[in-house]
Amino acid sequence: MRVGILGPLQVEVDGATVRIGGLRLRALLARLALDAGRPVPGESLCEAIWPEEAPENPSHALHSLVTRLRRALPEGSLVLRSEGYCLDVPPAAVDAARFEQLAVQGRQAFRDGRLREASVHLREALGLWRGPALADLSPRFPYAANTAVRLEELRLNVLEDRIDADLKVGADPASLAVELDELTAAHPFRERLRGLLINALHLDGRQPEALAAYERYRRFLADELGTDPGPELQDLHLAVLRGTRAPRGNLRAPLTSFIGREREQARLRGLLAENRLVTLVGPGGVGKTRLATSTVTEGWFVDLAPVSDPEEVPRAVAATLDLHESHRPGTLVDRLTEALGSSRTLIILDNCEHVIGAAARLADDLLGRCPSLTILATSREPLAITGEALLPVPPLAEDSAIRLFLDRARAAQPGFGPDPRVAAICSRLDGLPLAIELAAARLRSMPLDHLAARLDDRFRVLTNGSRTALPRHQTLRGVVAWSWDLLDDTERDAAERLAVFPATFTAEHAGTPLEILDALVEKSLLQLDGTRYRMLDTIREYGLERLTETGRLEPARRAFLARFLDLAEQAEPHLHGPGQLRWLSRLNAERDNLLAALRHASDSGDTGSAVRLAAALSPYWTIQGDHTEATHRLRTVLAMPGEAPARPKALFGLLLNATFAGGLSEIPADEPPAEGPLAAHVRALSRLGTDDIPAGLRALEPYLAHPDAWTRAMTWLIRSFLHGAANGSSGGSSVQARRDLAEAVTAFRRSGDRWGLSVSLASAAFAASATGDFDAAATALEESTRAAAELGPDNQQRVWLAMIRVHTGDLEKAESELRAVMADATSADHTTLARLVLADLARHRGELDEAAHHLSLADPSDVPSQVLFLSSQGHLDVARGDLDAARDHLTQALSLAATMPDMPMVAVLAVGLAQLLHRQGAATRAAELLGAAHALRGGPDARHPDVRSLTDALRGALGPGFETAYDKGRSHPAPLDLVTGLRLSPEPEPEPTARSGRS
Repeated sequence: MRVGILGPLQVEVDGATVRIGGLRLRALLARLALDAGRPVPGESLCEAIWPEEAPENPSHALHSLVTRLRRALPEGSLVLRSEGYCLDVPPAAVDAARFEQLAVQGRQAFRDGRLREASVHLREALGLWRGPALADLSPRFPYAANTAVRLEELRLNVLEDRIDADLKVGADPASLAVELDELTAAHPFRERLRGLLINALHLDGRQPEALAAYERYRRFLADELGTDPGPELQDLHLAVLRGTRAPRGNLRAPLTSFIGREREQARLRGLLAENRLVTLVGPGGVGKTRLATSTVTEGWFVDLAPVSDPEEVPRAVAATLDLHESHRPGTLVDRLTEALGSSRTLIILDNCEHVIGAAARLADDLLGRCPSLTILATSREPLAITGEALLPVPPLAEDSAIRLFLDRARAAQPGFGPDPRVAAICSRLDGLPLAIELAAARLRSMPLDHLAARLDDRFRVLTNGSRTALPRHQTLRGVVAWSWDLLDDTERDAAERLAVFPATFTAEHAGTPLEILDALVEKSLLQLDGTRYRMLDTIREYGLERLTETGRLEPARRAFLARFLDLAEQAEPHLHGPGQLRWLSRLNAERDNLLAALRHASDSGDTGSAVRLAAALSPYWTIQGDHTEATHRLRTVLAMPGEAPARPKALFGLLLNATFAGGLSEIPADEPPAEGPLAAHVRALSRLGTDDIPAGLRALEPYLAHPDAWTRAMTWLIRSFLHGAANGSSGGSSVQARRDLAEAVTAFRRSGDRWGLSVSLASAAFAASATGDFDAAATALEESTRAAAELGPDNQQRVWLAMIRVHTGDLEKAESELRAVMADATSADHTTLARLVLADLARHRGELDEAAHHLSLADPSDVPSQVLFLSSQGHLDVARGDLDAARDHLTQALSLAATMPDMPMVAVLAVGLAQLLHRQGAATRAAELLGAAHALRGGPDARHPDVRSLTDALRGALGPGFETAYDKGRSHPAPLDLVTGLRLSPEPEPEPTARSGRS
């Protein structure tokens, strides 16, 4: 846990912000945080929280606040000791304590002359501030106001030391002068800030402004206090009068605005304050030159792009510094050293990549001989000499890229405004500033739609750069081709073959020697993040173009397909056993590459490879929970013509995912061509949703005791599906389904398959809760939660588990888990399911508008979520009294659910229909339907809020007649037919009295 008071009170637990409601509750936490790790007496806390008028019983009031605060904080973080209450966290967990610790370290380093070290500590200390200390508490609580004043004074002292250290190590005085100008305006009496401002202006070569700043302060003190500046400031004034310094450099004023890069600019200023050689590295067109020239305000800009001979690099620097030819003895480097001397000078060596060796040698020579020289280099690869600090320049972040496009677009097309298509264009251009500027300029001649459509041919479209720019910066192709031409033949061939990877990749799958990968990273054609490499889309498109031109594209794609087919088939057996998590992690990392391999196999008509890959990936897709998309992929692959030995395995994956997605009715029940457990699983699943359930059960019978634990577990799980589906037409199958699930749980636990274990336990929990066995449901739920959590935060079982909690009546825990799912979800399907259950929970609380809001944001994509959506909407319609809308929604849901082998879901609808009938005056028929729901799910589901409330209402309406009607529905020989054959517009029937016993 971390507590922040350097700004409004902020609490973070495991990286997530925790809201602390109530002003006095926040005041209590902040007071405890000031003494983190130490007990604070109750009297001190009461004085802090009630500074004006204490409550009648302060101890009781304090205890009440502490109790509320404990609920909001992690368990054990607020404890009671003999001396008082204690926030049991280390002092460093509170930003103010960390700030003071860093301030002491930094100010000591400053006094010792360790200026660069001081700057680092002081910058880190200042970076902890988010605004005025205790901003939300200081106006009301004196202890907070006093603390804020003390911390603010220390902050100013730290700020002054940091600026002083930066000036002494040669940071850009112009930017520091801007910062000091604002600070002196905010703190006009602080003499040290005035002195720092005057010194910064002087170091920036602005002597008249420095003298004017001193004179303004002298007059201010005379007018306000009737005194003069102190002796140190007067000495500084004399030093400015005696020595002048003209600005040094040739930097030009920019012609366009500089957008974004605030973080990179701050980082660059910090690096320049601490290092004498800083190199900006990144791919062509990423904006290295503009970042350099927009960050520093004084220096000599040396463009090395026109230099073709490495021996001419020193001459280019000399020409920029206006050093003419001389017959004096010594080399050109000697003359540069003499000219630079000991004066503080910044040289920007721009575009070093094509003369990298010569640029590195010159930088090394000059830095070693000129102690006050700083060099800022830009290159597509590092200079790689001692003392070099690297600052990688990444593509622009999305918001900055959009701002840049809009700015440049308005220049090309006045009046151009924000457009949602701009974000997609910037993303496709990798956030490269040059590409974005070239694209925006194209709006002079084509509308935005045409521009977006033609980006597939980006190298032909983006060709209209500035006429005064170098040829390689006038077109996007020129930028990339420049980098390509700097590669040797081996590097160029590797870069082109790696262009077939649409996503990040590892060295293992690259098929390229590690030293070549390292070289491509060094030259900014690849980016390395941890152990994975990535190629920008623009560079990748160029590589694909080169592969196409040389006839090497298809061989490269076949090699790519072979690598990932091998990975998928290597992973597939491990997904059913103890190695499941490790192999899931590997497949997750390669997800986009695996899908690209599948697309290539499909597009090229390679049926054998496509079916093999889809069959190998089907367990992975099943575990990931995106069953609708998995069903679509498998159906598409299986529709390809031609022989494919892996078809039965792919068909099993299709049927299993379609079972969860609710799409079995769209899949023909083809008989598998072979015998064995796989063929039996296919036959059994193909019987779901049909009237031939017994045939499916017979197919499974020989494999119920199979020696392989996973095969045995899957056999029992599928058997539970069949028995659950049979529950709609015959009694007793729900009991057998629970037995099947118990066997499946045992076998899945033995196999090590967390997914199968989680699904089986979740199904067992649903079944147990429906029959009223809540202890068994809770036990199954606990283990299912652990198994699902191991598979990742986005697993769909988490929503199912929350739904089970609703059935057990634990609504508070269900809502908490659903909110967590909403916070973590990366899949719209998971968000939708969570919203549907949240809508029901809001309806149970009587918050009908909130329920409607959740439903309005839901986007159901598969059949089960569509059924649940229509069911939730129908229940809400009944609660609102809109019975016609309820009838329409529940009828639609029933028509979808009737095609699914999921009787518990039909039971949910039966309850909704019973509510509707009750509101229409048909209480007896509603009770019969409630009994039918009991039969369909195999139990009463007595703790579910809808079942409980409707049961109470019908008992009150029918009296003893309720049991008669309920038993009639529960014992119906075909409860599914009773529900699906219901007439939903009955004539209102007379309500019997509670005492009559008539039904």
